[in-house]
Amino acid sequence: MKRAGCLVLSFIAAAPLATAAVFFLSPDGENDGSPALPKSSASAGYDDGKSATEREADDKLIASLPPGLAAPEKKELAQQIVASAENSTLDWRGQYGYIEDIADGQGYTAGIIGFCTGTHDLLTLVERYTKAHPDNGLKKYLPALREVDGSDSHEGLDPGFTAAWKKEAGVKAFRDAQNTERDRVYFNPAVRLAKLDGLGTLGQFVYYDAMVLHGPGIGPTGFYGLREQAMKEADTPAQGGKEKAYLDIFLDIRRKAMKAKNPDRDTTRIDTAQRRFLYDGNLALKAPLTWQVYGETFRVP
Repeated sequence: MKRAGCLVLSFIAAAPLATAAVFFLSPDGENDGSPALPKSSASAGYDDGKSATEREADDKLIASLPPGLAAPEKKELAQQIVASAENSTLDWRGQYGYIEDIADGQGYTAGIIGFCTGTHDLLTLVERYTKAHPDNGLKKYLPALREVDGSDSHEGLDPGFTAAWKKEAGVKAFRDAQNTERDRVYFNPAVRLAKLDGLGTLGQFVYYDAMVLHGPGIGPTGFYGLREQAMKEADTPAQGGKEKAYLDIFLDIRRKAMKAKNPDRDTTRIDTAQRRFLYDGNLALKAPLTWQVYGETFRVP
């Protein structure tokens, strides 16, 4: 399977923003020095940085809008497109038991969205799952997961952790837990912010895919940092800007971030997928869709 790289630390959704001294890893595993409390316009992406009145106004606005990417058929499509880039398949449900070390410095990569032992999100998943289901096959690995968090180490995990993960993936409750964590940390925040930025279904997907790949960090390589850079160059539709122009710039900045650490990194998830949808004017992300990732063609009728 071809993986695009692991997710970054997910503290932003796992802890209150008032928690200080939290830092995020970039997709390449380097500390970008991002503080947990943004002092710039990127803070608009965090509900915890807003007053209750502001959050209530945002909730009313979102409730008045079409479901967009949150509509069941569009959400299914989103998972398929992400899976094409993350696993070279449209069968995203077949990835619950996926686990391997892809030698990206983040330890084991696993599950439907690429949870990693080195980037905190896999640990958070297992902790939350264990709290709800104490009698599970991964619980005994929690001490080791806490020890290897932030590193590429397998210490305490080998040789049994991969087999335990695959076995647990046969349990519906664990599959549900992966879905819940994906939505809590990545899908829901990305779609919510995209709607507040005035973006349609394609733009909501662009934000979601960026959240998956770059993680919810506020540094220059994190999702919120990338968004802030884009907003310096173009207004969002909510600010009176043109949707296509804003998304084009956002994708340029994403691509640059992907190439920054590795000039040879494959960027087809942007070049021959999202950019293609954008240039076709498919802002509603309507099927049928055809796109390429890693030179392989995918179609959704």
